[in-house]
Amino acid sequence: MPLLKRIIPLLLCFVFTLSAKAQVENKAIALKEILQSIEKQHHVIFNYIDNEIIIFEIVPPANPLSLTEKLKYLHSKTNLSFENLDNTFINVFNTNPPKNHKVCGYVFSKETKTVLENANVKSMDNASKTITNDKGFFQLELDKSTQISISFIGYKTQTINIPSLTEDCMTIYLEQEISELEDITTHHYLTSGITKTKSGSYEMKPKKLGILPGLIEADVLQVMQQIPGINSVNESVSSINARGGTHDQNLFLWNGIKMYQTGHFFGLISVFNPNLAHTISIIKNGSSAFYGESVSSVVDISSNSNHFEKNSYSAGINMINLDGFSKFNINKKGYIEISARRSTTDIVKTPTYKDYYNIAFQNTSINSSINSKSIDFSNDETFYFFDITAKYLQKIGQKNTLILDFITINDQIRVNQSATIGTNYQSEKNVLYQQNIGVNLSYNKEWNDSNKTSLNIYTSSYELEAQKNKIEENQNVKQENEVFDSGIKLQNNHKINSKFTINNGYQFNEIGTVNLDAVNNPKFYRRIKNSLRTHALILEGKFNDSISKIHLTTGLRVNYTEQFKKYLFEPRLEFNYGFLPHFNLEILGEFKSQNCFQIIDLQKDYFGIDKRRWIIANNSTVPVQRSKQCSLGLSFAKHNWLLSLENFYKKVIGINSLGQEFQNQLEFVKINGE
Repeated sequence: MPLLKRIIPLLLCFVFTLSAKAQVENKAIALKEILQSIEKQHHVIFNYIDNEIIIFEIVPPANPLSLTEKLKYLHSKTNLSFENLDNTFINVFNTNPPKNHKVCGYVFSKETKTVLENANVKSMDNASKTITNDKGFFQLELDKSTQISISFIGYKTQTINIPSLTEDCMTIYLEQEISELEDITTHHYLTSGITKTKSGSYEMKPKKLGILPGLIEADVLQVMQQIPGINSVNESVSSINARGGTHDQNLFLWNGIKMYQTGHFFGLISVFNPNLAHTISIIKNGSSAFYGESVSSVVDISSNSNHFEKNSYSAGINMINLDGFSKFNINKKGYIEISARRSTTDIVKTPTYKDYYNIAFQNTSINSSINSKSIDFSNDETFYFFDITAKYLQKIGQKNTLILDFITINDQIRVNQSATIGTNYQSEKNVLYQQNIGVNLSYNKEWNDSNKTSLNIYTSSYELEAQKNKIEENQNVKQENEVFDSGIKLQNNHKINSKFTINNGYQFNEIGTVNLDAVNNPKFYRRIKNSLRTHALILEGKFNDSISKIHLTTGLRVNYTEQFKKYLFEPRLEFNYGFLPHFNLEILGEFKSQNCFQIIDLQKDYFGIDKRRWIIANNSTVPVQRSKQCSLGLSFAKHNWLLSLENFYKKVIGINSLGQEFQNQLEFVKINGE
């Protein structure tokens, strides 16, 4: 009896287990899962169309059955046919498919009228698809869909409605899709919005710039100092040094206008409004032959856009300034863009302003803190700055564009100082004024898909003026530095084929400077005015092969100066080769010259704030500055990591000692060096 009591529970468990297993095996499952199970058990492969088997759910066949028995079972349950090929491959198909509507057609290129072989043709519900044969012909069966999609590499995808059950074959023409791809080496260089291109330049988009540590907004001139080889000796945006060159040796362009003033607050804030959709190209070496008047880097800022978007407006304020932006379409092919920024420093003196003020005017005659001997001292200052930009773009027809750009930058400070030292009363009125105004009119003509022409007429004027009035001594000191720069630029682009492009052009430039020093007591007056006119012929060739990963640009710029009757030949070279999947070799070289630069004349500063003056070369005591530079670079980029190695050689001749801020025995010596 004890043994029987133990056996009966075991038998009951076994019976219930078999019953549960039978219930599981009798459950209907998807046919696709059954086929996958048979594939593993019998080592075969089923070939089928998902749409034909996805509708079936049946009870799977018993595992002990043979492969043939299982196929017969599946056929009886689904009415599908199973074709066994050597017990290896089994084709599954429907012997009684529904009658579908058939469409047919021929596909050609609209531009060349040639046959497009292997073009993809499919129904919009993805139920059926095919490709064209060597004659461009296709035939497709449609079930429920009344639309087909036709696509081919390099052509725009076309969707066609099939309204009626016609048996006539269609003739379809696809349009070529032309996409201009940018050559990019590295994205997100240092931060988002900075890109290193194959031409060796760096491209920035302030709208996409990530904020670097220590900055409250995307200040472009502050960000560019993070690029290797570019820094500022005094941490300001008005003293940027590229590979040892001084700030005035850089070429700053805003929509084709040369900028002689780059900083507000005398170097602490960039004059370029970060709210604009700018694209900034920074070139340390290997610049295009269309860039002249510089022996160091090029900073080319452009806000041109042919995209007509919805009208947009914005405004903002911080502890230094308030700004506004507006862009609105005036018609279907034209828009106006206006931005403005003005400081609030003459209205509200915030803690931020006080910190900026102390940094900008430290160790200057304006800062009252240096007058430690004053017993009764008062200092009343008024400082403000503003900048305004405006753009008018109008497309004329399909192939003509007219663009007018305007920019004005202004900084002003007025300081009234008075002090009583013993019985002596002294008072001064100081005024410092700095302004840069530029206008550029450009006309772009697209003759055809291979030829384009652009014409630019521009002018830029700069003025720095300071007045110091010592009332008790009846002395008035006045200093001025002015620059007038205007010119014409004509450029033609000829696309020979998909890999080779030739650019040529002509540039005329006239630049003049004025330097004034005037004192009424004792009486002194000096005004020096100079001007130069230069002509330049440019020829440049570009080769870009994405297959061999070779990018080559070579050019020649020939400058002729009327006053000197002198020619200067300036070759340029840029070469990039991707010799391995993640390695790039870069070779850059250039010869450049510069006629207008800054010097320090006898340390006569503008209240200690600025003492640099723009002058023009005279080809004798002040020669034309000339530079030559070459560099060899190797970079490795993989998994968002970049390792780059650069070796460069740079030499500049014709440098005047007055432009080097010497504080030693060479401070007042006018000599030239390299």
